[in-house]
Amino acid sequence: MSKVAVIYYSATGTNQAMADAVAEGAKAAGAEVRVRLVAETAPPEARAKNPAWAAFADKTKDEPRATLDDLEWADAVVFGSPTRFGNVAAQLKAFLDSAGGLWFQGKLANKVYAGFTSAQNPNGGQESTLLALYNTIHHFGGILATPGYTDPAVFEAGGNPYGPSVTANGSGPTEKDLAHARYLGKRVAELAKKLAG
Repeated sequence: MSKVAVIYYSATGTNQAMADAVAEGAKAAGAEVRVRLVAETAPPEARAKNPAWAAFADKTKDEPRATLDDLEWADAVVFGSPTRFGNVAAQLKAFLDSAGGLWFQGKLANKVYAGFTSAQNPNGGQESTLLALYNTIHHFGGILATPGYTDPAVFEAGGNPYGPSVTANGSGPTEKDLAHARYLGKRVAELAKKLAG
């Protein structure tokens, strides 16, 4: 059984839905899964200006937060982030930047990694966000398990080979987006199991 950590940041719930779908796919492939939201770093006054952001922060205030132990525990990690100007959200980036000690000890190498993202519009930087995220994985010495074009779910969700990406535009992910995320979770869990065996 592989151990998969799904570590994500979400401001309004889109990436939470995707994280849950990734977890479903990994569990269906027999993995033990942890789903963890990274800590919010934006000040309350910023969140208060966006009712959906404030509501999501309140709804998830008691959910477990990602820790470095989750990274060390996992055989595979799937990161999720909304795009921020074509890059990883600061909240997830702060978490990744805190992993230097584990990286230095070699505890992040040789694990399977993947990612997913969301943006407000179709050309909002989804691909560049995933590519930016993967720079960190290269430094970890991780093994990328992108979906590529290995399943029809990728094409049906818009064809992003770098990872599932949602055009949120005021609504949550579509069923096709969620199917793509479930496929990614399954793929990551299966590859991690093969590497461990």
